[in-house]
Amino acid sequence: MSTFRQAAATADVAWRSRAADQVLDSRRRRRYRVSTFVMVLVVLVVWSVQVTIIDDTDWERMGSLQSVLAAAGEFLAVDWALFPSLAGPAVETLMIACLGTLLGVVICVPAAWFGALNITPYKPVTYPLARLMMTLSRSIHEIVWALFFVAVVGLGPLAGIFAIAVRSVGFIAKMSAEAIEDIDHGPVEAIRAVGGNGFQVMLYAILPQVLPQVLGVIIFEWEINIRRSAILGLVGAGGLGLVFFRQLNTFNFAGVTAVIIAILALILLGEVLSYFARKAVI
Repeated sequence: MSTFRQAAATADVAWRSRAADQVLDSRRRRRYRVSTFVMVLVVLVVWSVQVTIIDDTDWERMGSLQSVLAAAGEFLAVDWALFPSLAGPAVETLMIACLGTLLGVVICVPAAWFGALNITPYKPVTYPLARLMMTLSRSIHEIVWALFFVAVVGLGPLAGIFAIAVRSVGFIAKMSAEAIEDIDHGPVEAIRAVGGNGFQVMLYAILPQVLPQVLGVIIFEWEINIRRSAILGLVGAGGLGLVFFRQLNTFNFAGVTAVIIAILALILLGEVLSYFARKAVI
């Protein structure tokens, strides 16, 4: 019996020793992987700094530190006389955001319907088509969309409205479709059990469940679209961005600062309005 206990104790000690060795080996391998990753990351950062900053910066044109500070100091002045003429472009910027978001919501209705896997009419076709539309909308920057629509419909706010609308589809439709996919199917089955059609199921079983979340997404996207519409004028889509571009082209740096202040005020207004809108509807 004593011999058996000694053998068992020896086996237990050997097992514990092997387990400890395995733990130590695992920790060493993990440290090696982490160290390798950190070294590769440092090399990539140094290489990026070398290629994008040191090599591609025109240091001679930049000049000395004094000239850099002098150039930056030109933006510290504010052209206060320009503010009265900024009211119209500011309202135009806000309207571009509102109308663009509204149009985007209209486009999102079929996109969210087709893009929700549990209600899409024909999964092999409508689902991938809707997801492709969402991905395309999110993948292309709003400036690129604005350039496209400026070429199609010409200069002015209409191009900005279309750019905002198309850019909004990706986010609103994706979030709405995912909310529809996560609904409780109990009400859906109940309405279908009493003979409800597809429209009634959508109206009375699905929409009440997703409406608060969808409204929150729309308000959030509208708030973002105010920021987007403020810069679309740089490519001729109207609003404060167009005034900003003109002031910059005429080297009126004090006017540029005035436009930036107006854009900041408009964004703060959007923050306040979106806050109260969420409180009212959610």
